Amino acid sequence: MCLILFSYKTHFCFDLILAGNRDEFYDRPTAPLAFFKDNPEILGGRDLKDNGTWLGISRAGRIAAITNFRDPASLKTNAPSRGMLVNDFLYGKDSPSGYLDRIHKTASRYNGFNLIAGDRDNLFYYSNREGKIKKILPGFHGLSNHLLDTPWPKVARGKAEIKTLVNHKDLDKERIFDLLQNDTRPPDRELPDTQVGLLWERLLSPIFIKSSHYGTRSSAILLMDKAGNISFTERTFSPENPEKGVFVKKTRTFSFQPVSRP
Repeated sequence: MCLILFSYKTHFCFDLILAGNRDEFYDRPTAPLAFFKDNPEILGGRDLKDNGTWLGISRAGRIAAITNFRDPASLKTNAPSRGMLVNDFLYGKDSPSGYLDRIHKTASRYNGFNLIAGDRDNLFYYSNREGKIKKILPGFHGLSNHLLDTPWPKVARGKAEIKTLVNHKDLDKERIFDLLQNDTRPPDRELPDTQVGLLWERLLSPIFIKSSHYGTRSSAILLMDKAGNISFTERTFSPENPEKGVFVKKTRTFSFQPVSRP
């Protein structure tokens, strides 16, 4: 993913309200939200090039999400897929903090990443560009292609708006999707300098990205209530004329109750 906005243990009904966008080249093959054929306990979209995912959850309530850390000067051409870090946590049995501690030992093999891993009790964050495992505290958080809660314009705007939506009397998923489709570009003076050049900084700056070849491929809303019940909705965008905002949209929702704990 390239933007994750979430409310953690702030809502009277939901322990986790997560909204995010996955940005990618339009020609990269992708499978939409579904239970994995090779492990039907896992729900997520899937990158068909490397077989990883960017956001997923298990029937037991294990959840993981990843964003790239934008650092083009340090890119490794032979690095392993970062999306497999999500798969490995969802498939495994390590505690979230235990898994991140294990990943920390080999994190230098990967290109820059931010990884969120958790379960029904706790949520943790780790970036191999910071090297620290952090327990996520209750509150409103945002993550793009720098560290957690770095106030890039899209992150600051998204956190403020998700907070307003979550604090509204009724949680309206369509209003959250509207937030995720905001394509307003901030002024140049507010843009970060991540060494990709001004044209790319502008293109990557909105919450919803669109261009002739690269953009927001899907938006997701994941809800976990206080009993552990899950609702996961993904809206995909297949480009017809993306620069003019013409996409074929498809929405999929899966809901399930958590499996019993041993």
